[in-house]
Amino acid sequence: HMFHDCSSLKEADLSNFNVEKVLNMSHLFTNCQKIKTINMNSLQTKNVLDMSKIFSNCESLTNLYISKINTEQIKDFSHMFSECKSLESLDISSFNTKSAENMSYMFKGCIYLSSFKFNFDTKNVKDMTSMFQYCRKLTSLDVSKFDTRKVISMSFMFDECNALKNLN
Repeated sequence: HMFHDCSSLKEADLSNFNVEKVLNMSHLFTNCQKIKTINMNSLQTKNVLDMSKIFSNCESLTNLYISKINTEQIKDFSHMFSECKSLESLDISSFNTKSAENMSYMFKGCIYLSSFKFNFDTKNVKDMTSMFQYCRKLTSLDVSKFDTRKVISMSFMFDECNALKNLN
């Protein structure tokens, strides 16, 4: 909850932060509704287990630099980008999600997200509830490599993805 509810914060560069021993980064920027740019690329996140709601409700977020963070130990990705209403593109293809168990609500409410790159390993995921709910600008999504054998809930996974034409 480090920056939780910092309603006037518009930019965050965490380049000089030492988070090598941090296990939980949940709610880090939750409800920072005016923040537009976040740079976390230099963070050493190899021990982090929880990034749930880390950017949740960052309604003005348009520039997110996270492609270099280490995500291989993270179990909880729930609500990670939920309600990031201004995000139009997101490249998280470098994310290692081999330990992920919860991806529920991960992109819920990203209403302008239209360009999206990911390469998820979902073999341990149990919850995908509302994962892409209200992603109204997504036209194509490749989930062909999703391993859903352990998933218990997929309810509302693509609810109100009105522009979605291709689902592989």
